[in-house]
Amino acid sequence: MLRYCSQIKSALFNFTSLLQVIILLICTSTYIHSSWPAILDKNKTGLLGVFWKCARIGERASPYISICCLIIAFNQLLG
Repeated sequence: MLRYCSQIKSALFNFTSLLQVIILLICTSTYIHSSWPAILDKNKTGLLGVFWKCARIGERASPYISICCLIIAFNQLLG
C-alpha cells in the first residue's frame, strides 16, 4: 500500500507533466480564441478568465510555445 501511495505522489508532482498540461492549455485556448473569439472575450475575469489569459500568452509568444511543443514531442518520442 505504501509503495502505491508513493507512486501517486510522484505522478501528482511531476514537473514535466505539469509543463505539458500548461503548454496544451495555452495551445487549446489560443485555437479556441482564433476560431470562436466571442467565447473567450466575454469571460476576461473569473475562473474562465484563465483561458482568455492563456490565449493571450499563446498569441503573443507563439514562436516560443511552438518550440516548447516540439521539445515536448521529442521528449515523448525518445523518453
